[in-house]
Amino acid sequence: MSDSTYTTPDWFWEAIDTKPESGFIDVEGSDINYLYWSEPGNPGLLFVHGHNAHSHWWDFIAPSYKDDYQSVAVDMSGMGDSDHRDEYSADLYAQEIVAVADKCNMGPDTILASHSYGGIMSIRAVAQYPDRFKGLILLDSGVKHPDDVTPPEPDRLARAKSYPTSEIARSRFRLQPPQQCQNQYVVDHIARTSIEYIDDGFGWKFDEEQRSRMKAYEDLEADFRSIAIKCALIYGADSDSFSSKSAQHMKSLLPNLEVTELADAQHHLFLDQPVTFMECLSKQLDAWK
Repeated sequence: MSDSTYTTPDWFWEAIDTKPESGFIDVEGSDINYLYWSEPGNPGLLFVHGHNAHSHWWDFIAPSYKDDYQSVAVDMSGMGDSDHRDEYSADLYAQEIVAVADKCNMGPDTILASHSYGGIMSIRAVAQYPDRFKGLILLDSGVKHPDDVTPPEPDRLARAKSYPTSEIARSRFRLQPPQQCQNQYVVDHIARTSIEYIDDGFGWKFDEEQRSRMKAYEDLEADFRSIAIKCALIYGADSDSFSSKSAQHMKSLLPNLEVTELADAQHHLFLDQPVTFMECLSKQLDAWK
């Protein structure tokens, strides 16, 4: 993946040059990492990543909100720079999300913007802590229509635990679930921030045993139905993971759900259409002011 094969737009350079600070909070014996681009004072905006992803997926999104919001991103346990666990659960992930919000002094006016797996865990957080957040914006995530439920994708990146060089590791990076992305500059940035030096080589920043150590979450639909705060869904029109049928299904479960379809976007919608995605997210946030 050579940076010389494409043009990186100026807005992207400006965003990733806005470096966040980082911190840790202990949650049930594990250090949970988080990034923050702004200090307390403004309403909170807490970004939650997807499965086997991490907080740096938001490097080119979160800085755009740092002046109007307290912009923070979490690394859930087993991913990014957070500790791995012997056992994972939706309850633990909910605790982690709330703990980071508390640690950063984010108020009850905080809104969660949560992608994919992070959206599922955020539904649990909102159900378990109904007075903690003002709103939840689900990004290609939620309760799927029964016709859309498919077996989980294998963790392709987990097949090789170590590569001899960071360049080789980076070249092996693939999005999960698999999809093409026209914005290679975004994919390359995520690949660069997804590897670390381990075992005399370079590997991925996630626990390859996370899925097998994850306790089943059987209350998703009931938790979603129970949401009493503001809730919205933004999903990719071309997503293989989330369909308009699922969006309609969620609307039937939660009639106050606000739904937006993002054109020309797949599951990793803010990678496919970052600028349009931010316009859409900003519009949703503005509607809740």
